Amino acid sequence: MHRFAALALVAFAAVAGIVASGGRASADSLLSNLEARACEDPYILAKIVDRFRYQTRNVPHLPHVDITDFRGIHEHRYLPYGEDWPIARRYCGATAALSDGSDRTIWYLIEDGMGFVGIGDNVEFCVSGFDRWFVYNGHCRILR
Repeated sequence: MHRFAALALVAFAAVAGIVASGGRASADSLLSNLEARACEDPYILAKIVDRFRYQTRNVPHLPHVDITDFRGIHEHRYLPYGEDWPIARRYCGATAALSDGSDRTIWYLIEDGMGFVGIGDNVEFCVSGFDRWFVYNGHCRILR
């Protein structure tokens, strides 16, 4: 697996070098057009559902529930890309309907271009009552 990751990184660097040497667009002009995906983006919501399912199955003493629906999705803060802020970030909130019939508040952050090797978006999320080790502080404070 490590060889595959190293090979993928080398291939990505080679392609990036070829594109950069072509002079078609500068890095600043490419980055200035970046913005984090919308809170309602199906890709982001699917990512949260999958990661939540993994969390509830692998963290001890959490109930085995799934997110079945999102309601009241809203953006409560957006930090666009800029010289002082190199990563576009979108802070979102919603109500997650769980498979056991309960509703929980969910807070999530979408970071543009912060996925694996800088490709794709990173999503951090916290479902109220499921942050067993207080990674996001009490009541998901870090992501609010």
